[in-house]
Amino acid sequence: MRVGLIVDSACELPYSFIKENNIFILPVTVKVDGHTFVDDHDPLTTRRFYDSGAMQLGHQATTEAYTVDQIYNLFMDEIVNQYDFAFLETIAEDRSEIYQNAIGAMHRIIASYRPHRQAAGLSGKFSMRVVNSKTFFSGQGLLAAHTVHLINQGTGKNQLREQVSDFTQHIYGCAIPRDLEYIRRRGRPRGDKSVSAIQAFLAKHLKITPLLWGAGSGEGGGAVFRGRSFEAAVERMIDYACARIRRGLLSPYVVFSAGMEEHEMYELPGFDRLLQTCKEHGVTLLASPANITSNIYVGPGGAGLALAAEPHRFQDMR
Repeated sequence: MRVGLIVDSACELPYSFIKENNIFILPVTVKVDGHTFVDDHDPLTTRRFYDSGAMQLGHQATTEAYTVDQIYNLFMDEIVNQYDFAFLETIAEDRSEIYQNAIGAMHRIIASYRPHRQAAGLSGKFSMRVVNSKTFFSGQGLLAAHTVHLINQGTGKNQLREQVSDFTQHIYGCAIPRDLEYIRRRGRPRGDKSVSAIQAFLAKHLKITPLLWGAGSGEGGGAVFRGRSFEAAVERMIDYACARIRRGLLSPYVVFSAGMEEHEMYELPGFDRLLQTCKEHGVTLLASPANITSNIYVGPGGAGLALAAEPHRFQDMR
């Protein structure tokens, strides 16, 4: 059985990992002051976006999710003849229209794929599953990486469905925004009120950097630590990750991303310790600069990571 994996562009993974594992990206169209960028995770596209200065708050930036028609056309052109079964994993349903668009496209694809396969001389059925990751950015990357791991193990289709669905409940993600005011103002056009004006004001003037933590199961979802600097928050996040790695994970991967140059990411406090802890426990750290879509959502300079584990409290991981 040939199994394919498709993710939307909010998914954070190193470009090399995406290419090596033939992961398809549903590009997001980013519009900044009338100029259009397509976030396909190509490092050159991302570099042009960073260099354009478009991340500044004075610019009007919006993102447009792939439509039902675009998803349908992608599958009919590139997926249904190449694979027998495909996963389409999306950002959390409450963060974007992409999940509902994917569901709409799936019904059309299943109803009309047969002539395409017959014309290509292919027998057998094509099937697919749309997965609400219940997370975003690094968390999506972890789900995708673990899905690749299961596929490479030769996991059967029914087991794949069950294990991928169950895995979303065990993803724990951390995020450290540099500027809550950025998130507040970027989120208003989308109806996102997760950050109030008072929260943003206090964070800026008291020089507080919050560390946000939550799980696909719905646990958490708020600030679990408030540092007096960005660096302090990063160090606490890495303390948490290292402690959890030592206690055991449910996946051989940890995903880390940051809205900065790669060399700056490697210089973050504690990053070398995270690398060493992963190495000592047979865990692969998938680290990369943040993509265009996540930068539009959370702003430049932030950082985040995701891991999968049994239920636990953030405070217990030190």
